[in-house]
Amino acid sequence: MGYTKTALLMAGMTALFMGVGWMLGGSGGMMIALVVAAAMNLFSWWSSDKMVLRMHNARPVTGSDGGLVPLVADLARRAELPMPAVYVIETEQPNAIATGRNPDNAAVAVTTGLMRSLSRAELAGVIAHELAHIKNRDTLIMTVTATFAGAISMLANFAMFFGGSRERMGLLGTIAMMILAPLAATVVQMAISRSREYEADRVGAEICGDPNWLADALIGIQRGASRIDYHTAERNPGTAHMFIINPLHAHAVDGLFRTHPATEERVARLRAMATPVQDSRVPRAGRGARRNPWG
Repeated sequence: MGYTKTALLMAGMTALFMGVGWMLGGSGGMMIALVVAAAMNLFSWWSSDKMVLRMHNARPVTGSDGGLVPLVADLARRAELPMPAVYVIETEQPNAIATGRNPDNAAVAVTTGLMRSLSRAELAGVIAHELAHIKNRDTLIMTVTATFAGAISMLANFAMFFGGSRERMGLLGTIAMMILAPLAATVVQMAISRSREYEADRVGAEICGDPNWLADALIGIQRGASRIDYHTAERNPGTAHMFIINPLHAHAVDGLFRTHPATEERVARLRAMATPVQDSRVPRAGRGARRNPWG
């Protein structure tokens, strides 16, 4: 069901983009919009991992980050994925992100705050969630939707400077389009993000072997993200949907505009998946433990 919903939302995003192009310049404008979108998405597809990692000043893992690379390698094997590149982001906020155009060109990045605040079992749950995004090719889907949303906003702003749109819709209609089209694109983008998060939680729980590890991690990350600012993310809100928990402090927004499902609902679903039989491949450090596994 998640994939069907994502496909329908992606189709809606494409139709909205082409509709804005038609309003801007008729059938010719629609075709130009389609060509521009294809070029933008090709660029994003090829270089999305590098752009996102550079944006957040991520650094490749070194020998001093002991234990992280072997953990990622073990979980990648269990997920039947190629070993992704592993990065660390210097920020006190606990969080994690996955990016890349396909499983062969993927990267996982965790923050130093995450490494310091979670147990090894909880960290395994987080890494497994990010590997699930890679396995499901969500990193590509979210890059494409973000590019579409940005392009729709750009076209809508162009509308005021071209007479074709005003002739078709009138001045008030054009102004309404400038407001509503980017808003609709943002809503669709966030709906896709929420849908993929639930699926990544489910697959991630299967990869790590214990849904409680990820559930415990989400509780800790949400607590930390709600009180610790991440200034780089605030300057680049377009990447917020790629993190395991929203890194932005926009807590007052309506549920329609959330980039992620409610953490309470995600935790409840993971708890419901848990069984008495625990997989022992990744040593459990004790639920709720908050120690530094790197020291």
